[in-house]
Amino acid sequence: MERVEGGEFRLTAKARAKDKYFYLLDDDALQIPDPVSRLLPDGVHGATEIVDSNAFRWTDEGWRGVPYRDYVIYELHVGTFTPEGTFDAAIEKLDYLKQLGITAVEIMPVAAFPGKHNWGYDGVSMYAVQESYGGPDGLKRLVDAAHGRGLAVVLDVVYNHLGNEGNCLGKFGPYFTHKHTTPWGDAINFDDTECRHVREYVIENALYWVREYHIDGLRMDAVHAIKDDSPTHVIAELRDRVQQFAAEVRREITLVAESDENSPRYVRSRDKGGYGLNGVWSDDFHHAAHALFTGEREGYYQDFGNPEQLVKAINEGFVFQGQTFNFWKRPRGEKPGDMPIEGHVICIQNHDQVGNRALGERLTVLVPRGVRKLLAALLMLAPETPLLWMGQEYDEEHPFQFFTDYGDPTLQKAVSEGRRNEFKDFKSFGAEFPDPQDPAAFERSKLNWQHAPEQQDMLHWYRRMLCLRRYLYSGDQSRTAKATVAGENAIEVQIPAEAPQVVVRAQWGNQKRSSGENVLFSSSEEGVLIEVAAAGSQDAGRLRRLCA
Repeated sequence: MERVEGGEFRLTAKARAKDKYFYLLDDDALQIPDPVSRLLPDGVHGATEIVDSNAFRWTDEGWRGVPYRDYVIYELHVGTFTPEGTFDAAIEKLDYLKQLGITAVEIMPVAAFPGKHNWGYDGVSMYAVQESYGGPDGLKRLVDAAHGRGLAVVLDVVYNHLGNEGNCLGKFGPYFTHKHTTPWGDAINFDDTECRHVREYVIENALYWVREYHIDGLRMDAVHAIKDDSPTHVIAELRDRVQQFAAEVRREITLVAESDENSPRYVRSRDKGGYGLNGVWSDDFHHAAHALFTGEREGYYQDFGNPEQLVKAINEGFVFQGQTFNFWKRPRGEKPGDMPIEGHVICIQNHDQVGNRALGERLTVLVPRGVRKLLAALLMLAPETPLLWMGQEYDEEHPFQFFTDYGDPTLQKAVSEGRRNEFKDFKSFGAEFPDPQDPAAFERSKLNWQHAPEQQDMLHWYRRMLCLRRYLYSGDQSRTAKATVAGENAIEVQIPAEAPQVVVRAQWGNQKRSSGENVLFSSSEEGVLIEVAAAGSQDAGRLRRLCA
């Protein structure tokens, strides 16, 4: 290869699809795959295989996407969503998700990672699609099939770090910097010397997914760990470039960030100094609900546990808006200000909150079914953007555990020790942790579709709530709710806040009574009463028939 202006090296060679190649650096005999490989069929240490990106025949020419305000997100991990653990197997479940009422399928990271199974956050080749899932064509088939059913596809991407095993990116240039540190070591170089090409590497990756794979949105992992002191933050620049592309091709493309900061700047418009994203993962609803009904008060749950916090999360999104967060021992958050309520992505379970428990237990085994129905109604009918974690809609009992498939013996040992350190603030989790390297941790985490979810009472409950959500939030009207503490162990939510159409009444504990007024759907079991009622009698019959 010959060096050209700007520090790039170039070579033109005869090649065709399925040919393989490595890089050999002058000071190292190590064979290294291309940092922009589309496919690594022999793993992250193997050769790059050339992929003809124009060979796939798309059938979604008229697809324009799903507006973000209509998003109901279903998060899944490809490897454990089906017994086969592939993109093609996931296609077989799309009709089920459509019938459930999902509008956007969010896929955990698929960038190539070491071994055959992993959560995906240890990816080391940002552009390569994991071969064991089905590679580039498998992902394209899944996206194309989803669009054919009117479903958007959101891809989880990791721009705050790369994994350890197989990470050779630093050999190609100043991709990392000592200027900042992250929980994973040196930060990706977004603002230090010679950072321009590094920023392009990441921004072009975002464009690559939405352009070449027709992905409808990106969920950016832990953006609070993306360190950038530049005048224009790399996330803001990425947003501008992606939305410019979206305008050119006339598609709806959504950008959502994961952050624990409770900061509206991610969603605040660009002309007001924000990053202009559509949404941000808003943890406080989950933490308030989980602590209140499980009684757990360790780690970050120590700052939660009363009904007033759950009410505030429904009304405003953020609970902590600058108050001291004891878990951090410093203030956390800001007032949401003019942040639209749908900018908050909320959940009662997700891969982090389930999988980052020592044993990976779901709410199915942590709280009674009555509580799960109560939380489902609040999640589905709140004005924020709801996210479901795969299987929660039919009360999946299998855990979702942390699993890896490292080949490096040093990493194999380090991953187990790291998990223990991660849980040091959660004494109730106990001393026993499943070994992430044990294949059984991966196998235990697969959904058990033999439960025949179509016959589950919980599944029917979710379908009704999602049907009612479509009724409440269709159109462009502003989304509001007025949640209040309605007595001891009771919450009431009016939707919308003014001139409500639906009222949700939730009671738990010993003192529970039914209002009996205009009730559409109700559940009374295991000490929990949940009623979803029409605000006026004239609407009750029509809504019952609509969402029967």
